[in-house]
Amino acid sequence: MKNKKPQTEEVIRVPMPRRKDNEMFAIVERVVGGSRMNVICGDGKSRLARIPGGRKRRMGRIRSNDLLIISPWDIQDEKADVKYHYRKNQARFLSRKKKLPSQLDIF
Repeated sequence: MKNKKPQTEEVIRVPMPRRKDNEMFAIVERVVGGSRMNVICGDGKSRLARIPGGRKRRMGRIRSNDLLIISPWDIQDEKADVKYHYRKNQARFLSRKKKLPSQLDIF
């Protein structure tokens, strides 16, 4: 039998933003319509985010104050794509574990 090493890091089972891919947390400020919304990002900027093509059905209904993972555009920094939509229980879990930036922690 193998000796098990004690775990030093906690396992989080919800998707987290990948910093190397320039992803970050965002809170929906206002839903504009047509799969577009104004979001407040983890870096403090306000951006116009959109849900790209095939992800519209999988995202479900997005409302104000929902937590998202977004990826800002390279050519226009004031626009972004939505990568993931957290459910309410997932957002509360991240808030309890202190994984959210302080300006976005409304849960």
